[in-house]
This record gives sequence, C-alpha cells and structure tokens, in this order.
Amino acid sequence: MTNALSCKTIPELYEYLIEVYGKINDKSVMFRKVNDKFEGIKYSEFKEETEKFAFGLAALSVKKDDKIAIISENRPEWIYSDMAILGLGAIDVPIYPSLTAESIEFILSNSESKGVIVSNKFQLNKILKIKDKLKNLQFIILLNEKDVIPDKPELYIFKDVQEMGNIYKNNHSKHFSESGKEVKENDICTIIYTSGTTGEPKGVVLTHKNILSNVHAALQSFPIYESDVFLSFLPLCHIFERMAGYYTGFTAGCSIYFAESIELVAQNMLEVKPTIMTTVPRLFERIYSKVIKKVESQKLSKQKIFYWAVEVGKKYINAKQERKISPLLTVQYKIADTLVFKKLREKTGGRLRFFISGGAALAKDLGEFFEAAGIKIREGYGLTESSPVIAANRVDDFKFGTVGKPLPGVEVKIASDGEILARGPNIMPGYYKNKKETDAVIKDSWLHTGDIGEFDSDGYLKITDRKKHLFKTSAGKYIAPTPIENLFLASKYIDQFMLIGDRRTFLSALIVPDFEAIKEYADAHNISYNSTDELVKKKEIYDLIEKDMVQFQKKLANYERVRKFKLLEKPFSLESGEITPSLKIKRKFVEERYWDLIEEMYEGTEK
Repeated sequence: MTNALSCKTIPELYEYLIEVYGKINDKSVMFRKVNDKFEGIKYSEFKEETEKFAFGLAALSVKKDDKIAIISENRPEWIYSDMAILGLGAIDVPIYPSLTAESIEFILSNSESKGVIVSNKFQLNKILKIKDKLKNLQFIILLNEKDVIPDKPELYIFKDVQEMGNIYKNNHSKHFSESGKEVKENDICTIIYTSGTTGEPKGVVLTHKNILSNVHAALQSFPIYESDVFLSFLPLCHIFERMAGYYTGFTAGCSIYFAESIELVAQNMLEVKPTIMTTVPRLFERIYSKVIKKVESQKLSKQKIFYWAVEVGKKYINAKQERKISPLLTVQYKIADTLVFKKLREKTGGRLRFFISGGAALAKDLGEFFEAAGIKIREGYGLTESSPVIAANRVDDFKFGTVGKPLPGVEVKIASDGEILARGPNIMPGYYKNKKETDAVIKDSWLHTGDIGEFDSDGYLKITDRKKHLFKTSAGKYIAPTPIENLFLASKYIDQFMLIGDRRTFLSALIVPDFEAIKEYADAHNISYNSTDELVKKKEIYDLIEKDMVQFQKKLANYERVRKFKLLEKPFSLESGEITPSLKIKRKFVEERYWDLIEEMYEGTEK
C-alpha cells in the first residue's frame, strides 16, 4: 500500500494507518474529554486498544461473517470496536442509542447478531429486557465498568475482553493480521438499519468497496488535509458521520475530536476550534434562530447595522461568484465583516474552513446567510443505500438551493416521473434478507432513491421532494411539501412544521412553536400565562405566528399557501415515535396521532 487511497478494505486502511502512517507520524488521531480537558489518543494507543479487543472477540469465538451490534454514543471505544470487528472479517451492526428495546429486538433478531456491545447501564437494561427472545445472541459487552450488573455469565466488561485478548494473543499472535488479509472488497462490511418513516426497518448491506469508493470520491471532491481537525457529534451509527467524518478523516490523516454531547457542541467548538464539521441543517436553523433573537433584542440602531451587513454580504457573495466585485462593495464588506460577521465566525472557534451538511434539505436562505458571514456550508445528498453520498456542492463550485453535482464515479439520471436514480460502486447490493424490497429499489443496477429532482442548466442537482410525500390536492394540483416547510422554518417563532394537504381542498399545518421565543414575546407584551400549554392556546400567540406566516406566504403560489394551522403543546420527538433517529418527521404516524386536530381544520370545508 503506497497510501491510504490505495486501500480496498477497512482492515487494509487500518493496517496502513497503524503500520505505515502512524509510525511516521505518531500523532494524536482521536481526542476525548477527560476531567474537563480534551486528551489525545495516539496511533500507537489506537493500535494497542483495538488489537487487544480484537483478540478478545476472537477468544469469544467471533469469526468471519459473524454479526456484532454496537449500541453506543460516539467515543473512542466505538472506533476500536468497529476496527476490531471488521479486522476479524466479521460484520458490524450499528444501532442508534435512542432506539427502544422493541426496535433493538427486531434489528438484533433480523441481523442474527451473535454479540452486542453497549455503552452503559441504560443500554444494557434494554438488552437484558429482550435477551430471552434473541436466539442468536451469545454475549453482551459493556463499555462502562461502573455500570456492571453482577451474576450475568453472558455479560463481559470491555476491559475484561481486552484481558482475554492478551491471553489469546500469546498462542495466536498473527490471528488478527491474517484475518484482515482474508477480507475482500466485496465482502459485507456493515448492515445499517434505516429507521424509515413507515414500516419495519430495513437492513442496508454495505460492502467495503461501497464505503471506500465513497471515501475516495469525497477526497477527490473536497480539500481535506492532514492538518484538518474534525469535531464529531452526529451519531457514528449513521453512515453520513461514519463515512464523511470518521473514515474520510482517518484516510486523510486528520484528527477527530468527540463532542461531549449534542447540547455541548457550541461549547466544544470554542474549545476544539475545528476546521471541518459534518452536520445537519437543524444545527444551522438553531444558530440562526439564536442570532436573530439576540439581534432583535438590541436597540434599533444595532439591528439596522446587522441587516445592512447581511444585505452587503449577500451582494458580495453573488458578485464574487460572478467575478464582478466593485471596489465600493469590497470596502462595504470589510466594514460588515468587522462589525458583524467576524463575531459570528468566532462562535465556530475561528478556524472553520467549511461545514458539510447532509441528512435533510438546507434552506436556501440559510445557506446564503452563513455564506455572507464567511461561514461555508456545502450541502450534499445521499442515502444510506448509497454509502451515503450521491452528490455534493464543492467548496469552490456550489449553488444554494441545490445539492451540487454527482461525486466522481457516481452516475445520476432523472426518470420520466422525476425520480432520481443513481448508479456506481457506492450503491448497496441490497437489503439483508429482503429480496422483495431490494428488487423494488434496485432495477437494472440503478438505485431508485424515492426522491424527486431535476438538473438545472448548469448541471447542479436539485431535490424537490420525496416521491411518497408529494401531495395531490382535491383540485388535482401536485405539491412538494418540503420546500414549503423549509420556508416557514426560517421564522424565529417556529421550531417544527408539518404540512397537511394530500387529497384535501387546501393546505393546513401542524406547528410546534419555538417555546423560548414565544415566552420572550409574551413577557415583553405582558401576556400572562401559567404554563407553556396555556401560552400556546393564547390568541395573541396564534395571531403572532399567523402574522409571521403571512410574510413568508408571499413567496408562494395561491394553492401552496397554508390557510389554517394548529399549534402543538409538545415538540415532535423520538421518544413519542413522531420522528426518526435522523430527525425526519413520520408523516403518517403524526397524521394518525393528531387526526382529530387535523379534522377540526377541515370541518365543514370538505365533503
């Protein structure tokens, strides 16, 4: 292997990093928070921890093609486990820590997992609750020693497995390296169960070639260097973070810091000062909302400066793309940057080169706002089934409102009904033990994505909506809900928004208000309330959001406008089953849950 890009399997990548790159440059490859301080883990420690665990798994009879599940938050042990499992020729099954015991039972049973690695007592209790129903499960490995539950013979502590590994290695010293060499590029690497907005999860089978082809294509498309620092906070069990952050970062020789939690990402950014981050639009929606709230709490003169700066910034980026920046605009932008934008960039740590955004559509206005502030967000598009990236905006070749151009080696075409089809080495061979679903989405080697889109005249791919989500009103008009929902999410008073309208006479919506914003409004306007539930029912709050929506509606055609809406007292949540782990709203489930509320909006208008 001459370099990391020549590696054809994950075990080959690991061997290159440890035996070649790491010996030339034994720097810290990972960082985690210990006693309020980020501590580094060098390649030499990475090797020691991974291989002790791999030999321990071998002592537990883990062999080629066995399935081992991982249920853990992001941490170094996730990486050790992944590399150890794959190095033995086994297959890992990453599971969202947020899933219920019932959902986990289905995945462990369907995947025929032989073992499961869990992070803490909370996750362990889920497994103990369903263990008797899992005929293939032979062992459980717990990462946190302090959470141990005694008298469970099938339960092992991570460190104890590593000690078993030390003993096993004495008699089988070459077992791990020899197992890794037996792994081929078309072997199964991982089975990732998609949460899905309807029905049971499907196990997406991804090979080593699927994932590494996407890693190599990403590195051809983005300037990523050894000196780059990633801050990891999206779940590693999601293929986007695993491919774009973990495998791509490691292949490029970067360092990865693990954020303490989603709640502490903003604080961790200031400490770590990352240069690259993979993220989802929700992060930017929250940042933007906080910025606008802060601005509108200041005196009028400061508000005018802020909005002037934003307008100057947008003019500047448009002129820059057209290569027609006037001297006056250059001066204005420097002033705007000094007064406003520099302070915003400092909130990211001050070194950020770009964000890579995926998982959901990024609102065009949001992208333009952050670009104006000198914060680059490059939106990409893909599915778990495509390992995951199909297309992406590049750092210096981008267009807001689109997901960019296809990655090298990935073919994309638009079907006659508008569906996006993709083909390439990154496309999965199929769903695990599910030929019917596989045949429904892969036809003549083309992956039918279920997304509706188009190429613009410059070759940028634009997603208009999910095929299944297209509404057809009773008047026969087809409506794509996602762009409309994204439009309203720009309101500082709206936190979550779901459009209703399929086979209806007009559009309506279920809205979760931004509770912090409406409380601030109520307090500033002397609106009395004893609880959030009571506040949401206040006519003044309904009128406030209605007035805000009227402004946004001006951009919409008459049939696309929301005529009625209901405010909800609680946000859509994972725990309630209303959203998926990747934060997509389960439309059918929500419609069923709020059926009575929805019917109230259409009472007397439909026959």
